[in-house]
Amino acid sequence: MVELLEIGIDNAVAIRISSKVTESDMELVLNKAREKINTYGNIVIFEQLDSFKGIEIAAIVEEFKYLFDAGTSNISKTALLTDRKWLKTIIGIEDKVFKNIEMKCFPIEEKESAIEFLKNA
Repeated sequence: MVELLEIGIDNAVAIRISSKVTESDMELVLNKAREKINTYGNIVIFEQLDSFKGIEIAAIVEEFKYLFDAGTSNISKTALLTDRKWLKTIIGIEDKVFKNIEMKCFPIEEKESAIEFLKNA
């Protein structure tokens, strides 16, 4: 399940993940990203991972279709709030692969630090 959040940054796409990510969840997030890009031209992404129980293949396909169509040039920063060490490793790798996006992991209790990181985009 994905819930859209408000974090006080106009061009932010902010979500909380609390279960398995479905195709409809991914569509919700990607539609919000398109809307924000159309309005602001550039977005930042905030992800709070409370619980993660996987992702549907159809959701991954939706994300790949979006990335193929829109690319990543409109994303300047991504902050992930998680205590899962394996995700911190993945973000470290993605930060090197997607050189135009500054990505950083924060512990769950450092939500305000993650938001400040995004404000300086």
